[in-house]
Amino acid sequence: MTNINKPESKSSTVDEHAFDGITFEVEEEEHTQEGQKVKRRGIYLWPNLITTAALLSGFYSIIASMNGDYTQAVYAIFIAALLDGLDGRVARAIGAQSPFGEQFDSLSDLLAFGVAPAILMYSWSLHDLGRLGLAACFVYTACAAFRLARFNVQIGVVDKRYFIGVASPLAAVMIISLVLVARDFPAVFDLREKGIQAINAAVIISVGLLMISNIKYYSFKTVDRKRVPFAVLPIIVFILAAVTYNIPVGILIISIIYALSGFVTTFMAKKNNPI
Repeated sequence: MTNINKPESKSSTVDEHAFDGITFEVEEEEHTQEGQKVKRRGIYLWPNLITTAALLSGFYSIIASMNGDYTQAVYAIFIAALLDGLDGRVARAIGAQSPFGEQFDSLSDLLAFGVAPAILMYSWSLHDLGRLGLAACFVYTACAAFRLARFNVQIGVVDKRYFIGVASPLAAVMIISLVLVARDFPAVFDLREKGIQAINAAVIISVGLLMISNIKYYSFKTVDRKRVPFAVLPIIVFILAAVTYNIPVGILIISIIYALSGFVTTFMAKKNNPI
């Protein structure tokens, strides 16, 4: 009788030994300049190291929020946002972009900009609302997850000049700037009042919905490759000078203006392309 168990091919043997369950390894396909697919092992160090630092910042923010140290929690999220903007630029600068890095960056973003701001808002203001406060914070986290998943599947499809919906780091900045302003003006933002708590719940839900909306926001990804009029520089200087007068208020105002700018951008895009 003919033996139906065929011997394993050399390639399958290699693949089996590549993941022997003992060592940690990553293997992914990349496209060469000639358009061929090649398998490479390992990861690029520097971009993923920066992403790990952003992940650590988000994790620290959660711990700080749980301990009631809200200022440290805010700063940790802000540092994570800075690192998130840095890792992609480093990857592009040194040619170290990879599918692993993209997925790792999204997971880091979910923790730092989806979970950490929600826990901060719940611990700081919404815990007195009970299940309603919990639900409002969960809506924000779920919207951040939806937005990141949608972004991943649309890479290379959408116009790089725009974000579809508010980017998760910018959404997180809106939340943390509100927390900083409220802590600087406790007489105005009296957290013991149910009305203020309800406003905070409405804000975090609204920011979450902006993340999953189809509103177009300018991404600024092409600014560094284009010349702008010289008059732009003095305008930026005046804006920075105004922000330094009260940094939390300045960041919050800029965040609100940016959130509203998406409606203008979307309206103009539909006006120019009515179909």
